[in-house]
Amino acid sequence: MDFIGALYGIEKVARENDLTDEKIHDLRQEKAKPILDRFKTWLDTYHPQVPPKSLLGKAIQYCLNQWDKLVVYIDAGFLKPDNNVAENAIRPFVLGRKNWLFSGAPRGAEASATFFSLIETAKANGLEPYAYLRYLFAKLPFAKTTDDYRALLPKNIDRDALAAMRH
Repeated sequence: MDFIGALYGIEKVARENDLTDEKIHDLRQEKAKPILDRFKTWLDTYHPQVPPKSLLGKAIQYCLNQWDKLVVYIDAGFLKPDNNVAENAIRPFVLGRKNWLFSGAPRGAEASATFFSLIETAKANGLEPYAYLRYLFAKLPFAKTTDDYRALLPKNIDRDALAAMRH
């Protein structure tokens, strides 16, 4: 827990100082990498000493198995050390899943998942979901090529065109 607390302390410093991705990368290389190196040494040391079926043994094994995925965030300032943003984005859908039993079939469930993914992706890209969906549904019938469809993805939307759809 001390290792994790120290790593999140570094992230707090980056957030509070509104650092650029490049500065976050540099900070992580300087501060987080040594902590992760010590944590890896700790895992390697205790792994053979702890019963593998114990909760701690399972936790250590899981961490070692996922190590490459755990440390990748220190090499890119735009990455986060966890998936909290994704977890928070899907929370409303997880909480309400019993209300969506009407999907009833794989195609209905797939349609719901696609729709909710569009809404959350719009939010993640700073778009108001209702305005984005109106824009999407107005433009989608005219999309013919892969580039046309890509242009409709939330990250590629011209915000001025979206604003014009509100009026």
